[in-house]
Amino acid sequence: MNISSIQPLTDIDYRNAQEVLTQLLQHDDLDHYVANSPKYLEPFEQVLDLAILEAYGDQDPSPKAHLFLQQFLYRINRLKLFWYDNLENYTNENSTFLFSLRSKIETIWQAWETQNLNILSLKELDIEAALHERTAEDLDPEPSQTGLFFRNDMSQVGYRHLLAIASLDGLVEASQLSRVIGGVGNEVQSMLTKILIEEYGGGKLARKHSSFFSAMLAEFNLDTTPEAYLDIVPWEVLANINHSFTVCEQKRNFLRYIGSLLYFEISVPAAFQNYKIAGERLGLSEQAIGYWDVHIKEDLRHGQWMLNDVALPLITRYPDSAWEIVLGYDQQRLLSTRASQAIAKSVQQAENVTMLDINCRE
Repeated sequence: MNISSIQPLTDIDYRNAQEVLTQLLQHDDLDHYVANSPKYLEPFEQVLDLAILEAYGDQDPSPKAHLFLQQFLYRINRLKLFWYDNLENYTNENSTFLFSLRSKIETIWQAWETQNLNILSLKELDIEAALHERTAEDLDPEPSQTGLFFRNDMSQVGYRHLLAIASLDGLVEASQLSRVIGGVGNEVQSMLTKILIEEYGGGKLARKHSSFFSAMLAEFNLDTTPEAYLDIVPWEVLANINHSFTVCEQKRNFLRYIGSLLYFEISVPAAFQNYKIAGERLGLSEQAIGYWDVHIKEDLRHGQWMLNDVALPLITRYPDSAWEIVLGYDQQRLLSTRASQAIAKSVQQAENVTMLDINCRE
């Protein structure tokens, strides 16, 4: 296909494709329908192929294409979690057609993401030393420009917008971890289970971390329904969530997932400290910052558990593949940094719109 001859996709193209996906997700016996209606799906699949080119081709990447593809992936991936909604919504959970669509996007997207990492150099590392070095750095990092913005400059309007974006993950957090702890019992599995149990409040809903997030949303009269603010979530944040699905759903990626989770648990206290300090600066209640506070306290412990009782033992168990833990760690660091920067940009835009509205009224 000659890329130079392709007409850029429009908002209408993306909306139509999303509507088709909605219809397909709800269709009875989807795979049978697809097998007997190939011509109907040709325009839909063409939009998907062109979006992949616009996002991951040699030309300037299109943010609209990235957003479309990450929303597309998310809508398929979230079928692997149960939302206590209409059971018919899961009719096509194991559709081979949906699996093929996900694989088409995921394979190219993951290759595009990995090109930023030097795989050969990772294979030559002293893995234990590399993990100690990285975790020490991320446990107490130098302040970033993004972190300082959240801490010192974000307004209450921005804080509210931050919560809306973060709710997509905050209301179902740790769900991917639940996907990897099944199987043979051992000390690593037991520690992962222990971390999951703490994330889930020891089986008590009021202590579950997502309940603390719901309380923050309620404090600002924000909708506590999961996915209520999906439409405002930047593609970089969706990519972060989709990446977790990618590495947890395939057991061959287990070590990458461990590296990814290790980064999360190690880096969260410093990142969430910025949000907590912002809330205190804004004079918000304990209810409005409780989620950050819980994570700061618990993830300091979880990070050490992940390093000493999960990652390091796995180096011994899988000496030839242990570099994949560092790969997962480094890739998650890149994804999380990019997502945080995108959230800051979105927060600033929301604040600017509010100031513009105030000035217009005056």
